Amino acid sequence: MTAAKPKVVVIGSVCVDMAIRCQEFPAGSEVVFGSGFSCTPAGSGLNQAIQAALCGCEVYLVAKVGKDHFGQMIKSNLADFGVNCDFVFEAEAKNTGAAVSFVNSTGANRTIVSEGANRALCPGDIKGAEFEKLISSANVCLINGQLPHDFVCSAIRAGKLSRTKVILDPALSGEQFQRQSGQLPMDYYTADILVPNFAEAAELSSSAQNHNIHNAKLIGSDLIARGVGCVVITLGRRGALVINKDDARHIPPFEVKFVDHTACGDAFDGALAASCAVGDEIKKAVKFASAAGALACSKFGSQESLPKKEEIIELLQTLP
Repeated sequence: MTAAKPKVVVIGSVCVDMAIRCQEFPAGSEVVFGSGFSCTPAGSGLNQAIQAALCGCEVYLVAKVGKDHFGQMIKSNLADFGVNCDFVFEAEAKNTGAAVSFVNSTGANRTIVSEGANRALCPGDIKGAEFEKLISSANVCLINGQLPHDFVCSAIRAGKLSRTKVILDPALSGEQFQRQSGQLPMDYYTADILVPNFAEAAELSSSAQNHNIHNAKLIGSDLIARGVGCVVITLGRRGALVINKDDARHIPPFEVKFVDHTACGDAFDGALAASCAVGDEIKKAVKFASAAGALACSKFGSQESLPKKEEIIELLQTLP
C-alpha cells in the first residue's frame, strides 16, 4: 500500500516575467534595440509551489490570474510539475500579473511590475466548503505576504481554524516599511512559523537593529513574545536563525559557488514547507530549506534553479 504524499497548500503571487536584453538602457524617449527576449511564468507563489512539488509533496496553489493567454501559460506550467490549479482563480477585469525587465550589457536591470490579478484576491475567494476541505486536509499552509493584507489575514485564520501548520513569509514591500501605524495586522503574529529576512523581522518587531546574529536573536525573541510560534530569520550568506520559546539555534550556511540569488528565498520557503509537511522538527526542516536555497543560488534563473529533493539530500550529506 502506497503511503499518501504530504500535502502542502501554497498561497502566493504569480506573474509572467518578461525580459529584454540590450546594450544600454534608453535615455529619455530614446528607442534602443534589444538582443533577446524571454517570457516565463514566475512569482513567489508559483516558485514555492513548484519547489514543494519537487520535494515530493502533493501541492495546491491558491492564486489569481487574468482571463488571458498569460494566465493559461501559468496554469500549464504548474501542471507540468504536478501542482494542482483548482484554486488558481481567474479575475474578471484584471490582467495576469507581469514584470517587465530591461537587462543591459553589465547585467544591471530596470524592472516595472504590474501586480494585476494578484491584487484582486479577496477573502471571499477562500470562503466555502471546498477550500475548507482542502485546508483542513493539508499538512502545511505556506502563505506569502505579497498579497492584499485582508486576504493574507483571512488565509492565516483559515489555516489556524483548521489546525493546519501555518508558515508565513511576510515579504514586506517598501510601502509597508513606510507605514505610519507601526504595526502589521495581529494575525501575522499568530503564524506557527514566521520566515522573515532580517530587515522584515526588525520591521515586524518595530526594532531598528544592526544586522548581526545577536540582534537577530533579540528580534526573534520579541516576535515570540508577540505570539509567533517559531521564528526563522534568514540571514543570506550568514545562514539562518531558528528561535522558539525554548532556545535559539544558528543554522550555518552551505558552501556553494554563488551565481544568482533569484528565487533562492522561494526555494527556501518551498523546501521548508515540504520538510515540515513530512513531520520534520524545525531545525532539521531549516537545514533542508537552507540546502535548497543554497542550491538555487548556485544556478542562473528562477524556476530552472529550483533543486530536486535528491539534490538537496546530496548536499546535506556533505555536512560533517
